[in-house]
Amino acid sequence: MSFENLKIGEKNFVEFTVTESDTALAMKSGSLKVLATPKLICLVEEAAANLAEKFLPAEYTSVGVSVDVKHTAPTPVGLKVRVEVELIEVDGRKLTFAVSASDAAGEVFNGRHDRFIVNREKFQIKANMRL
Repeated sequence: MSFENLKIGEKNFVEFTVTESDTALAMKSGSLKVLATPKLICLVEEAAANLAEKFLPAEYTSVGVSVDVKHTAPTPVGLKVRVEVELIEVDGRKLTFAVSASDAAGEVFNGRHDRFIVNREKFQIKANMRL
């Protein structure tokens, strides 16, 4: 199966306002009321998955396989954050995204995220065999 509809340079984003439930304290990834790294990673996966989904045949989807990021600045509750992904490489079924996030003061997060294209049914069967 060829996935020629996926083009380098395609972009997607997710915007949200940081709430108490998005903090490191709430997510148990730290003790401060600042945006949690796991929340940013979740939003990176959401933006990348949604981007890939737009270009894949119905019987295919993508799954996250790696995340390599740096969370470089804190974002307090109440600030709006924009998470952006850009498809920078397609290598067979492997998709690589450049990722970043920023708030009103500037960039707070950057890195890379890889996803792998899979057949929905076959993947679910394989997963269920682990039961």
